[in-house]
Amino acid sequence: MRPCIKILEEDLKEKVVSEAMEILEEIGFFVENNEAVEILQNAGVNVDTETQKAFIPRDLVKKSLKTAPQSISLYNREGDLVSELGGDNICFDPGSAALNVLDRETNKIRTAVTKDFVDFTKVVDQLEHIHAQSTAIACSDVPEKISDRYRLLITLIYSKKPIVTGTFVKESFEVMKDMLVAVRGSEDELRRKPLAIFDACPSPPLKWSDLTCQSIIDCAKYGIPSEFVSMPMTGATAPVTILGSIVQHAAETLAGLVITQIVSPGAPVIWGGSPAAFDMRKGTMYLASVDTILLDLGYVEIGKYLNLPTHAYLGMSDAKILDSQAGFETGMGSLLAGVKGVNMISGAGMMNFESTQSIQKVVIDNEIAGMTYKFVKGITQRDEPIAKNLLKEFDKKTHLLSHDHTLKWFREELYLPSTVVDRSTNEEWINKGRKSAGQRTKERVEKLLSKYPGASLEKDNIEDLVDIMKYEEIDFHKLLDL
Repeated sequence: MRPCIKILEEDLKEKVVSEAMEILEEIGFFVENNEAVEILQNAGVNVDTETQKAFIPRDLVKKSLKTAPQSISLYNREGDLVSELGGDNICFDPGSAALNVLDRETNKIRTAVTKDFVDFTKVVDQLEHIHAQSTAIACSDVPEKISDRYRLLITLIYSKKPIVTGTFVKESFEVMKDMLVAVRGSEDELRRKPLAIFDACPSPPLKWSDLTCQSIIDCAKYGIPSEFVSMPMTGATAPVTILGSIVQHAAETLAGLVITQIVSPGAPVIWGGSPAAFDMRKGTMYLASVDTILLDLGYVEIGKYLNLPTHAYLGMSDAKILDSQAGFETGMGSLLAGVKGVNMISGAGMMNFESTQSIQKVVIDNEIAGMTYKFVKGITQRDEPIAKNLLKEFDKKTHLLSHDHTLKWFREELYLPSTVVDRSTNEEWINKGRKSAGQRTKERVEKLLSKYPGASLEKDNIEDLVDIMKYEEIDFHKLLDL
């Protein structure tokens, strides 16, 4: 039996969805993109061009829900299936678009540069429990207007894993799509075997901006999965009640879903988000609190109720250093997301209110992801009868350390961590230098970087990607040490 957790009663789920539809029909949502306005109007949606509000009838929402796929297959750069996003399947990826990194030498937060993201990508590519990459770090040493496409360039060169990404400016989509096509081989093949997911974040309350509308429209045209990342903040940009924020989240996400399905019925979408509980004392949004976890799991349950692939930002921390807070917040979020069956669990490595990435933390989080995978498998019966026949053999001198039964099953029954996790005796730990988890993790990072085999993408493919970037002011070969 797979462990499970339930957040909302069935009648409450129906009430949330019904009220969200009422909001879209009666209150409407703001739409700032001209193409989206035209698309909605052509579908019979009433759009008040003066207020930029669209009012979506309930029947159109229901029709759109029927055409949205219930699962999405995600493939790596080599064309191999990595994850089926649907049901209760889970997949971990790092948090996206951090402006800062936690320097592994000084343990201080600083602005990120290219080398930070290259090293981060190399390490994540070797982590066995984090099955997807993300364009995790925004590099300050390139112009902001090419930052989104530059992050994708780095990830495609240094990793084989599928990617969670997104645009910062409208003009970048075509460039980023062309990069993905260059790697996959053709637009048809990219549609058939998705290599990347594009995040699109509506602006709470109830607004789809020019940029985010364009992203989901463009993705729908090419069959690229859109991951809706609604971000209500309780008491700030959404109702202070958790359930009220879940209703707003549902309305914002349904609005995006309708646009994609009008553009291309059957366009792949993911019911995601990154909401937060707002701290009235400090004016900060805490993204790893138990309140935010409840909000996340609640909206995920709505997504599952609607038979859609789901996503959540869980498994991260608001801590500023790798301390016990970073550990317990990340562990709680990751495990509960896994038990809930969140299909794409984002946030590995992330801290400091989603603003900072840590290469050490992502290595630690890989262990947490591994433990989560082990936990959600539940308990399996290996023998029939369960233990009686084995116990028949026992006498006073019997032990099981070298028994055939132990040797057969212990690797499948027990999670065996890397050297990041210490399970030695106190004496052995002292003899090895009394190293903390942080010290052991730093050593593991250095080992992974030293064993990275080099950019695995063919030279011709790299040249194609650099050419697609089309930015003459930067020598990408020099900047990326190609």
